[in-house]
This record gives sequence, structure tokens and C-alpha cells, in this order.
Amino acid sequence: MVGYDPRSQTAALTPEEAALAGSAAGMVTRALISPFDVVKIRFQLQIERVSAQRPEGKYRGIVQAFRCIHSEEGLTAFWKGHIPAQLLSICFGAVQFTTFEFLTEMVHKSTPYDSQTAGVHFVCGGLAACSATMVCQPLDTLRTRFAAQGEPKVYRNLRHAVSSMYCSEGVLTFYRGLSPTLVAVFPYAGLQFFFYNVFKKLLAPEPKSGNSGGNLRSLVCGSGAGMISKTITYPFDLFKKRLQVGGFGAARVHFGQVRNYKGLVDCMVQIAEEEGVRGFFKGLSPSLVKAALSTGFTFFWYEFFLNAMRNLKQRRKTKDPIENQEER
Repeated sequence: MVGYDPRSQTAALTPEEAALAGSAAGMVTRALISPFDVVKIRFQLQIERVSAQRPEGKYRGIVQAFRCIHSEEGLTAFWKGHIPAQLLSICFGAVQFTTFEFLTEMVHKSTPYDSQTAGVHFVCGGLAACSATMVCQPLDTLRTRFAAQGEPKVYRNLRHAVSSMYCSEGVLTFYRGLSPTLVAVFPYAGLQFFFYNVFKKLLAPEPKSGNSGGNLRSLVCGSGAGMISKTITYPFDLFKKRLQVGGFGAARVHFGQVRNYKGLVDCMVQIAEEEGVRGFFKGLSPSLVKAALSTGFTFFWYEFFLNAMRNLKQRRKTKDPIENQEER
């Protein structure tokens, strides 16, 4: 089970082990779900209605968007911004899971609450994600810029993007959209850990060894948790994306209309006035697919890598006494 478990017969995770498993899980997951993330961002940034019945904008549906991007920009377009996205996933996974394991252990040792309850996982998961967001927000902004740009490209590579943004927009541009991100990430991540805990206990009771493993149940539980949490907090993700591409309008003119927002409140008001309530949920369909895959694979790979490390440590422990006896 994810999080500190006092009933587990295995030793508690070290920060290094949690960071390694979290970063590895983030890296593998990002490579698998990148195409859905690119399509989701394109939908979120489109001012015009996303509809196959009343086509107004460039992208009208998931299948059409995939075909359009592939035909105009090639297969590699689905991995645009993959380097900053990978750095983001590796960094975010390491910080989030390390912080989560630390917080759940601290709760168990310093409070009367059980570290394996869903409520504790909600609070600790939300706080862990906020910590990771503060550290990784510049990488998220870079990832969004790369995924949003079409052809010809505005940024040639990561170094060019960083230098261009810093020189023309200042250091604060790397933290665009931080406010809605923090507002959304606490309940989003908290609900992910909350529902993962609930589903895991319902579908996969913990074995006595405490070894829950990276298995199909982990994938299913994580997918369900991701879809529920994403639906509840989705509008804030859209606000973040709109704010992150502020000052980046020249690269998006051929995609459709471009808007500039003064801040979070102005962004919310303009979207409500021009696009209606449905505008807050543009890109929800590919986002749900991405959330299901992303959250499911993240928990799956996290537990998989934890299991691998635990098994390796166990083998070393059983091997060392044998070697010591042979030396004697």
C-alpha cells in the first residue's frame, strides 16, 4: 500500500527509495501518456467551441484532433515538449511521493490518526502535491509552451525556450498559472490518494506481507481515482493552461482566436462570458483518458518499483549470511 504502513513486515521506505520509485514511475508514465496530454492542451487553449456538430475551431473531437495533428505536424508532434515534460514528471514524482511517505509516517508517529486511512491520505496527498508543484512549476510552464506551439516552432529547444522567456518576459513568467495550479492541485492530488486508498482496500485487501505489488488492481484503482479527481477539479487545470501561454499569442494565431488574461479572475470571467460554462470543461474527454492512464500507471509503476527494490533488499539480506558462513 502507498504511504507509511506500521503493519507492514518490511522496513519503512527511505527517502531515497521513495524518490527513486516516484521518479521512475513518473518517467515511464509520461512516455506512455504524452499524446493524450498534447491533445488535451490543444483543446484547453482553443477559444472556439469544441464540437463535431457545429465545427468552429480547428479541433472538433479527439479522433479528428489526433488526425489533424498527425497530418500537419507528424507523429513526433505528440511528444512535443517531451524533454521538459519528462523532467517535470521525474521531478514531480520524486518530490510528491517522498513528501507523501514522510507526511504519512509523521502523522502516524505524531498524531492519534492511522496513517492508512483515506482521510489522512487526502490531506497528505494534497500537501505533497503542493510541495511538488512549487518545485516543478517552471518545468510545467515550459512543457505547456512546447505542446502549444505549432509549425514553425517558436522555441528550437529547451535552452532556447528558457533564455527567450527569461529575456523577453522575466523570471516570473515561469510561474504563470501558479495560483490556479495550487488551488486545484491540493484537492486533485488529495482525491487521487483518497480514492486510490478506498478502491485498493475494496478491491485488493493488503496481504500480510505488506507487499501490494504493481499489479492490475493497482492500475484499475489508480485509473478510477484519476478520473474522479480530474472531473471534480478540471476547470482549474484549464485556467492554468490559458494563463501559462500568456504572451505566447504569436505562436498560436493559426490555431484560432487568441486571448490575453490579466489574472485568474479575469480568465474565469472572460471564459464564462465568451464560451459559457461548457468552456470550463473544454478538453475534458481526452483529459479523462489521460488522467485514467496517468494516475493508473503512476500508482502501478510506483508500487512495481517499490516491490522490485524490496525484493532486491530481501535477496541481499538472505545472501549475505550465506556468504559470511562460507568465508568462515
